[in-house]
Amino acid sequence: MIQNKIVIHYQDGRLMKGITIDFFPNKDIFHLTPPDASAGTIPMDVYVSDLKAIFFVKQFDGNSRYDDIKEFDPAKNVIGRKLKVTFKDGELMVGITNAYDPNRPGFFMTPADPKSNIERCFVVTKATKDVSSI
Repeated sequence: MIQNKIVIHYQDGRLMKGITIDFFPNKDIFHLTPPDASAGTIPMDVYVSDLKAIFFVKQFDGNSRYDDIKEFDPAKNVIGRKLKVTFKDGELMVGITNAYDPNRPGFFMTPADPKSNIERCFVVTKATKDVSSI
């Protein structure tokens, strides 16, 4: 099974890090195991409806002082739809998607910044204030 390193951001501001093996965008619930959990630890239930976003990360400890670039490199060709997402809490994310539909519970997005610690993100639609094409 593929283990995904994730950082989940709740709509109420909480943040949790861990590993999941069962996140699917069409499911309402998945499970999270903390990165330092001992063998046999029972994963916790996570309800997608409570979340702002799920960040699939390269490392749990990214550089907190690094601010992702919010624009695309004009010298590089991108495949997909360029989006700017403003979350209800004011956070701005710029990236590419292949499947945004405002009527779905969420969508995957890849950050515009290739140096980002975020490999991809599942944005929960109801946690957004604005989603617009660039």
